[in-house]
Amino acid sequence: MHEIHLKRVYEAAEPSDGVRVLVDRLWPRGIRKADLPYDVWAKEVTPSSELRTLYHRGEMPFAGFREGYAEELEASEGAAAFAERCREWLKTQNVTLLYAAKNQQENHALVLAAWLRQKIG
Repeated sequence: MHEIHLKRVYEAAEPSDGVRVLVDRLWPRGIRKADLPYDVWAKEVTPSSELRTLYHRGEMPFAGFREGYAEELEASEGAAAFAERCREWLKTQNVTLLYAAKNQQENHALVLAAWLRQKIG
């Protein structure tokens, strides 16, 4: 089986990326749609606006955000369907989750990747 990778949208695409999935709710700043190589824009697996706002305002620590977002993913039929799509893609190629966040150590894409790895096994 292939692997789930993470990459900022500002990094160059590579053949080893496999399926490139944009996992941000909003289009990344400073990039024209024609200039971002991606295969799928998975808005259905992004954190809720409420959760995202609390975290970005500093009203919620990352640990709380991570827990809340994981709960949202567990309760989402769209996230379950996305996990199944990833399982199918991973049979033949890597899946690269694309995100725009500056913080590479604490962001929603890390939480999503961990959740997908748990679901897919």
